[in-house]
Amino acid sequence: MAEEPKETKPGFQNPVAGFGVTFKAMFKKRLTEQYPEQQKTTAPRFHGRHQLNRHPDGLEKCIGCELCAWACPADAIYVEGADNTDEERYSPGERYGRVYQINYARCILCGLCIEACPTRALTMTNEFELADSSRANLIYTKEQLLAGLDEGMVDTPHSIFPGTDEQDYYRGLVTEAAPGTERQVAVSKGEKPTEEGVGA
Repeated sequence: MAEEPKETKPGFQNPVAGFGVTFKAMFKKRLTEQYPEQQKTTAPRFHGRHQLNRHPDGLEKCIGCELCAWACPADAIYVEGADNTDEERYSPGERYGRVYQINYARCILCGLCIEACPTRALTMTNEFELADSSRANLIYTKEQLLAGLDEGMVDTPHSIFPGTDEQDYYRGLVTEAAPGTERQVAVSKGEKPTEEGVGA
């Protein structure tokens, strides 16, 4: 014969056991973060705002391949590539990213674009304050995403380090701009040569 199921405990104990978690939480110290007066430190690998990186001499790492845009599940990235010339060079290779935009109204900060980038041109910073009152302001352009110039760099466009090729850049053999490197005239951006030889 099958055994009959045992009777449960009296109904009085069930509600009391259910409120046990609530009673325990009532006496714990509350954690209140004083944001934005006190900024919270993020984890080192936090996924924040994107950054387009440069080579040590100032040339851009982005080659306009659009792999980041293809990998984006939210369709938040727009890239237009263009060809480099000896008179106007932005990256060591044949092409560069002429137009680069990220729509942070769509971006979910998943980092899949970082994994897809073959040149490590795109990385993510710890900056997380991206809120804005305008949708238009949430579309970041290449100028906003491009990393600043460090010591030893020359702003693009400019020629590659003499005696090197694209592979030398990715091997880390170029550590700074060659002596005497000057910025070229960005004709594609509407700049015109001046008497000093620099675009205006």
